[in-house]
Amino acid sequence: MSGLGYELVDVEYKTMYGDKHLIVYIANERGVSLDDCETVSNALDAPLDELDPTNGVPYCLDVSSPGLDRPFKTQRDFERNYGQKIEVKLYAPQSGSKTKLYVGTLVGRTEEGITLETDDGATVFIENAKAALARPYVEF
Repeated sequence: MSGLGYELVDVEYKTMYGDKHLIVYIANERGVSLDDCETVSNALDAPLDELDPTNGVPYCLDVSSPGLDRPFKTQRDFERNYGQKIEVKLYAPQSGSKTKLYVGTLVGRTEEGITLETDDGATVFIENAKAALARPYVEF
């Protein structure tokens, strides 16, 4: 995939509307267009037929961008969003707080946790094990 200039972000295999779908999520620095999805789909078609990842079960191949609010799954997802506003949802409030949702600028991510700078200038550190979800913050 990288040979085509795209990053493989995620792969899902699931049933939708009664049919099996193999969904490949791609990204690149300039965004993902319909033409990009078609290019990747065409490039994957023959190798997937040869590999037969579903053991003969018919499926629809879908290629898509990850979407604006797709949760971060890898370190690369975080790196791509340094300096951007994100939201982090917690399993339970951190000690001394009643909130389970933090919104702020992503300033760091380590093996231990996520560091945000909130709009009021405070720095918040959230342990990875306490974060249920991290994703871009989308304002409407």
